[in-house]
Amino acid sequence: MLASLGGLLTIGLVGGLSHYAHVPMLIAPFGASCVLLFSVPGSPLSQPANVVGGHGVATLVGLVLRLALPNEWWAAALAVGLAIGLMAALRVTHPPAGADPLVVFAADPDFGFLVLPVLSGALALVAVATVFHKASGTPYPARRS
Repeated sequence: MLASLGGLLTIGLVGGLSHYAHVPMLIAPFGASCVLLFSVPGSPLSQPANVVGGHGVATLVGLVLRLALPNEWWAAALAVGLAIGLMAALRVTHPPAGADPLVVFAADPDFGFLVLPVLSGALALVAVATVFHKASGTPYPARRS
């Protein structure tokens, strides 16, 4: 129940901020990020660098390939594959971010999409998760040994 409350509050707060500030801050993969942030906060995949870095890397790959390639299924597949490989190489794997290139190919945004909603939204998710876990007594972010 605590995980569901965390996801509800986080998406609610970020969505409300987005609505009242008139700036987009939510994308569908953030719902999946909340599953990791609140169900398994100790997982390496849930750590702030992975959440923000994974979404940033995957979105950037999608934006670059969308600019260079036609909006076709094979180009989207290539973007997802490259995003997974680059996240792994940079050690910022975050599974929900694997959907970001698909969002890019579906929406065809400009490069500003990387900042709003992706990086700002990912940072907001991590900030809310940090406060939520501190209040609930759950260690987050995990301590590196």
